[in-house]
Amino acid sequence: MKPIALTRPVSPKLIDCELTHLDREPIDISKAKSQHKKYGQALEKMGYTVRRLSETPDLPDGVFVEDTAVVFDELAIITRPGAKSRRPETSSMAEVLKEYRGLHHIEAPGTVDGGDVLVLGKKVYIGISQRTNREAIRQFDKILNPIGYEVNGIKVTDCLHLKTAISQLEEDLLLINPKWVDKDIFKGFHTLFIHPDEPFGANVLRRDNWALCSEAFPRTADLLAKRDYEVISVDQSEMAKAEAGLTCCSVIVE
Repeated sequence: MKPIALTRPVSPKLIDCELTHLDREPIDISKAKSQHKKYGQALEKMGYTVRRLSETPDLPDGVFVEDTAVVFDELAIITRPGAKSRRPETSSMAEVLKEYRGLHHIEAPGTVDGGDVLVLGKKVYIGISQRTNREAIRQFDKILNPIGYEVNGIKVTDCLHLKTAISQLEEDLLLINPKWVDKDIFKGFHTLFIHPDEPFGANVLRRDNWALCSEAFPRTADLLAKRDYEVISVDQSEMAKAEAGLTCCSVIVE
């Protein structure tokens, strides 16, 4: 099966998105929609088939689909987002995702955003943040341990989600902001540090030799290019005002 990227259109109410670390700024919805279209085109260039979920105009954060589900080879887990306003986003994701995987659901009182879940082979690292609690991690472990996964909780304090500070480039190579996450947690992995002037640069999306990063982080793009990746830079300035990174806007189904 050709890999699929599930996305969702930008809500006209994006300005009313949930915020944790940033002050609210005006968001140009027309510009956000244009940027999101180019994001989809970049995913297609990387070899993904982009499948767009139905629009949810009354859900401000609906475009940030990563937080609604985590996909594994064997199954998918539908999350229970930490922000109450975001929980209605999961039903439409589940309706589509059930075509590709058997589904499991995180139940109350567990809360988890998919942006806090980093899957590295059979090791799963979950950020304990303002959006994700230990009960959700316990439920992840209950679902995944029987099929051979090891689940680990990591405290997140300085950024919204764990994956704001780290992403996987290769099977054994991680791109990290060392001020936000301790590289020593990830035993057996090599690490590559982002430039300190680009603290949000670690959130990238890689497939084969392609690396997708934000236009706002040219030093990160240079770092990746020097490692011979074919770098695609996209403008995500409006999404960034909503505390979003590149991976926030898609759920990947390999």
